[in-house]
Amino acid sequence: MNFSFIQKIRGQSGLILVSPPFFYALLLLAFPLMGVFALSFWTQDYLELNRDFTLDNYREAWTGAIYQALMLRSLKISILVTLLTVVLAFPVAYYISFHVSPKKKPLWIFLITIPFWTSYLIRIFLWKVILGFNGVINGSLIGIGFIDEPLKFLLFNQGAIVVTLSHAWIPFAILPIYVALEKIDRSLLEASEDLGDGPVRRFMRVTLPLAMPGIIAATLIVFIPTIGDYVTPKLVGGPNGLLIANMIEVQFKKANNAPLGAALALSAMFIVSAIAMVFLWFNRKYLRQEQ
Repeated sequence: MNFSFIQKIRGQSGLILVSPPFFYALLLLAFPLMGVFALSFWTQDYLELNRDFTLDNYREAWTGAIYQALMLRSLKISILVTLLTVVLAFPVAYYISFHVSPKKKPLWIFLITIPFWTSYLIRIFLWKVILGFNGVINGSLIGIGFIDEPLKFLLFNQGAIVVTLSHAWIPFAILPIYVALEKIDRSLLEASEDLGDGPVRRFMRVTLPLAMPGIIAATLIVFIPTIGDYVTPKLVGGPNGLLIANMIEVQFKKANNAPLGAALALSAMFIVSAIAMVFLWFNRKYLRQEQ
């Protein structure tokens, strides 16, 4: 049989397999995004949309003091959540990969995925119970006589947002780091030890660089969605913990200004994409230097 004919058949089979998810993504992601993009250049007067092209929405989104403050706050909180999550996730993934027996690793991964069984909203409300004025922490501290009255700074602030989001996203950070650590050839570590490297030097020169793809994946998995989270800031952030996503929600629902909300959403997406691309560029440059 002609070899080129076989390749043609395989190519057609691949297109058939890829087509359903491609059109599904196109229908549910690309088309709505195009609609939001077009909406951001319009204006709204109560219930009527003026479809005349204008950049006023983007001008207001980028120059308005309140929007700048919310965007900077969102970036700050998202960066803090990402750093805390990755720093806490790496030791867990490292322990499972290097110190847990192969027979018990599936059990550990199973235990890590248990939080996924619980609704995201329930986990947020549980943190309200833990950090609340009459919550678990205050009740315990008062019970042992450590404090006389409940601590008021535990809830409804930016710190509560960071803690809650870190807890919610840490399983997503553990898994990609664990996969990257599992792919490390253990003979490389043995060779490094034979050449005289100690545990710290071996970790910095071999383990950490080879685990970098998993760290990058965990960073992006946590950073990108947390900057657009609006449920957690609304429930545990209080007035001083609202983020840009909450302002987008207000523009679409209460302010009846969907075009401005669309401009804010696309502006946030652009900033996050630019930061992610810069991060990936620096990481690629770092990996080339290591090679």
